[in-house]
Amino acid sequence: MSGEGAPDITPVDCHDLRVAVVAASWHVTVMDGLLAGARRALEACRVEAPTVVRVPGSFELPVVAAALAEKGYEAVVALGVVIRGGTPHFEYVCSAATDGLNRVALDTGAAVGFGLLTCDDEQQALDRAGLEGSREDKGYEATVAALRTASVLRDIRRGYPS
Repeated sequence: MSGEGAPDITPVDCHDLRVAVVAASWHVTVMDGLLAGARRALEACRVEAPTVVRVPGSFELPVVAAALAEKGYEAVVALGVVIRGGTPHFEYVCSAATDGLNRVALDTGAAVGFGLLTCDDEQQALDRAGLEGSREDKGYEATVAALRTASVLRDIRRGYPS
């Protein structure tokens, strides 16, 4: 978690974008932090009426993100956390959620913010959750990334750059 080489996450004006956030429910403390970070980013980018949807876990993020993108949301931010345990469950859920979210972006053309934490232990998740004492705010970062990408996609669709 060096943060070295991180992209610019300066807020951009996105008041006219349709934005949704889909957030998992497992690991309440971490998820509360990620969702709070997303809300801070939405406010900083002037998103006026974001839709927030909760799902049971990270495995469910792609199907709901796809449904939101198909309903015309230009940016969908997916927030979740999977913490490694003693079984292969971690690999299956991380792979399915990651591949699914990538497919949503490619199949729908919506900007998908990847706020899925895949951590070896709870402390790593807490360090990335944007909570007091956290070293990173991945909810904020994933949201700004989705909004900036949606802005670029909108410009391209409008003919710029030509």
